[in-house]
Amino acid sequence: MGKRGGKKFRGRGGRGGGQRAARTSYDEVDRSNLLFQRYYEELGVVDHAELEAFWTALRRDLPNSFRFTESKGHAIPALQRLKEHHIPEITSIEFGGEPVEPPSSIPWFPDQLAWQMTIPKGIVRRYPPFASFQKFLVSETSVGNISRQEAVSMIPPLVMDVKPGMTVLDLCAAPGSKAAQLIEMVHNGEESRLQKVLEMLKREQDGEADNDDTNEEQQPDGAYSDDGRTTGLLIANDSDYRRAHMLIHQMKRLNSPNLIVTNHDATIFPSIKLPSEWVSEDGVARGRYLKFDRILADVPCSGDGTCRKNVNVWKDWNPGNALGLFQIQVRILVRALQMLKVGGRVVYSTCSMNPVENEAVVATAIERCGGLSTVDVIDCREALPKLKRRPGLDAWKVMDKEGRIWGSWSEVEQHRAVNGDEGLGRLAEAMFPPVGQVEKIPFERCMRVYPHLQDTGAFFITALQKRTEIKARPEVEEKRAETPAVIEENTPNPEAGAAQAETPSVIEEIKPGLEVEKKLDEPSTAEDVVDISPGLQTEETAVEPSTSEEVLEVKPGLQVEKETEEPSSIIEYTDERPSKRMKTGNANGDPINKEAKRTLPPQKQSYQQQKKKKPSQPFEEPFKYLAPNHPELQVIYSFYNLSPKFPRDRFMVRNASGNPVKTIYYSSTLARDILTENEGKGIKFVHCGIKMFVKQDVQKSGVCKWRIQSEGLPILEGWVGDTRAVRLTSRKTLHKLLIEMFPKVDNDGWRELGEIGERVRDMEMGCCVLRVEPSAEDDGFAERLIIPLWRSLHSLNLMLPKEERKAMLLSLYNDDSPLMDHSKERFAGGTSKLEMGEPASDDDDVGVGEKMELDDDIDGIMGDVEGGDEKMVEGNEPNRGVALPATAA
Repeated sequence: MGKRGGKKFRGRGGRGGGQRAARTSYDEVDRSNLLFQRYYEELGVVDHAELEAFWTALRRDLPNSFRFTESKGHAIPALQRLKEHHIPEITSIEFGGEPVEPPSSIPWFPDQLAWQMTIPKGIVRRYPPFASFQKFLVSETSVGNISRQEAVSMIPPLVMDVKPGMTVLDLCAAPGSKAAQLIEMVHNGEESRLQKVLEMLKREQDGEADNDDTNEEQQPDGAYSDDGRTTGLLIANDSDYRRAHMLIHQMKRLNSPNLIVTNHDATIFPSIKLPSEWVSEDGVARGRYLKFDRILADVPCSGDGTCRKNVNVWKDWNPGNALGLFQIQVRILVRALQMLKVGGRVVYSTCSMNPVENEAVVATAIERCGGLSTVDVIDCREALPKLKRRPGLDAWKVMDKEGRIWGSWSEVEQHRAVNGDEGLGRLAEAMFPPVGQVEKIPFERCMRVYPHLQDTGAFFITALQKRTEIKARPEVEEKRAETPAVIEENTPNPEAGAAQAETPSVIEEIKPGLEVEKKLDEPSTAEDVVDISPGLQTEETAVEPSTSEEVLEVKPGLQVEKETEEPSSIIEYTDERPSKRMKTGNANGDPINKEAKRTLPPQKQSYQQQKKKKPSQPFEEPFKYLAPNHPELQVIYSFYNLSPKFPRDRFMVRNASGNPVKTIYYSSTLARDILTENEGKGIKFVHCGIKMFVKQDVQKSGVCKWRIQSEGLPILEGWVGDTRAVRLTSRKTLHKLLIEMFPKVDNDGWRELGEIGERVRDMEMGCCVLRVEPSAEDDGFAERLIIPLWRSLHSLNLMLPKEERKAMLLSLYNDDSPLMDHSKERFAGGTSKLEMGEPASDDDDVGVGEKMELDDDIDGIMGDVEGGDEKMVEGNEPNRGVALPATAA
């Protein structure tokens, strides 16, 4: 990463440091900045009549907002509880002698799933009348029914038009609120589809007529091609390893086997190989590379649209922040367009109001990709009809880091010719409105959201469609005064880093199979090379190397001899044979004495090669898929009487031996193909799959030691045979099982277990599925629930984390009583749970290689909300998917 002020640069918006600053009170920050105000008033971002309302709204605290999970059926009852119980309760509360305004639904978000509240979070946390509401928010968030998120941050995923069968990429995903929205869209309708499939199978078993409403040909996108399971995929990426794990923490609540998390610089995100399916006419195997239906590029930005929650923006804002990020934003957007399918959609968004980061980036990326004939701006004015927004700017001015405002590039050149380059080093022609173009970019189709329109933060959103395959024009050196053609490495001058960042560096398109040496005068090892994808440019100039897998640094002034071109097919194909040497020259066309190394096609690295990393390089255990006939899986199939129709080739483990030691995971088919095909080829996968089974150490012989995990149960439950299922309809019985841990079954204890007593008394020891069925009785349930249950030698226990037990007690019974653990009574004499066949708590389960301690956990529902989740007041802004350069103060 780059540096600023002697600290590692961490900012989405060009500030912050590697250490936390002291927390600053919101009331202590002066919410004024004359330079900030002068720039946006001269830009005319809003009409003069709106200026007072605009600045007044910017200075107010941001409302808290949250949304309910669209793809989870259990979120709907939680929404009903908010409407029917908590809102009437809050309406009756007075604070400071005034009635409290209850949460209200966000009018433009579909189906009333998003809400916001103006009640200060400090009041909600500490004022006793809000205790019930606070517990509701925390408990529903912990089980994934609610996600906290800034309102405007919800807009980009909504305009992406994601369908369940699509492949989606979120290039700058951490901390994960938008990624959570996207994975919900990928799974949309899955629960009802699975239920239909299972009902059809039951009718078939009972000899009833088949119902053809699940015929794949009659469903959009082959919705039933995998027995109702979604076939789509989300790849969520972030360049910061630590924040990638925070992203996993956020996403795990949604329990998706269709999610992969990667750890790459978004500007050079690698092409992802798929299994080969055919051979070309010349007998050479052809490689297939994944292209995406939808890509979200919510890029690093200066973040001045977040000043309502990140109040330090007021004192820290300066125009250099936006100028320093422009090139990176363009590179991310161009890379996104390269990886997109023809007809696919990229949504570009920032939480900045600066046109240099918005309209200028869009215009430059479109021009580099061939113009409006290849990339079109989608008209989203009809999307979200209740959302108040303004069109994009078609004319704007640029402020340099000295605070001077320029109306055109010609003005800059004229001033430079007379007065020199002082203060103009970061300005580039592409930052200004395009001039002399035959095709006029329809900026009015872009969306600008301002805080005074609907009491939100500020945001910029543009949707782009790829019309044809593109030839991404290489970056050219911008017109500058006295900029050296080559900047020496290891220059002690602190300005050198900034100069390097200003001058783009480009390498030739490199097909998979060609690896670039980090240092060509040193021996190459598996750790010193990186697989560069077609069309990528190195962006590591002026960037501090953070791992051993850094890309060759190409000095300023060098550019390639040919355009980078994306293949013409929806799935990218390329020969699996060595590519040509990379030819480069300096700014004068003279050859340089550095070449990319020709290598054989990349081979899978051995376990020892992968593990032999530098100390700073985090190590991730490999993903190893199990053979369907693996002995441990055979035991599981038999014990649970698993239907042969359930897929058996998607189970995996995370260890080098490939043997199930502690945890067995499950993933989708596409995720499996990606992980297996790209193993050891330089792509940094940090997460995939959900826990399906965890091994339980029990002493009794003949017991299946693999118990079903709650996160995998919704996928597996319908395919488990009745021999390992327990049916329950009574609310009283479930309440007892939730509030009591390890209630007795032996010595007539089963008589206290109501309708399930006899069933569990006679059941063989081990894990089973508790199916809570809806009932019209007064003591019945309105919705179906499924919970893993463990039958031990002497007792019974729901295999749920304590947080989930408490959330269900609160949601179903409005009961926040403490839990009772009967195992403490029985084992007080010294006999262990292990000896008695009692399972460990789900809270203690950690898969091989997946545990990672984080200094900064994600805050509670009433903590700082996402835009995404920066804590700028504390000086700890996140790195959003890309290694960033130093920026000017």
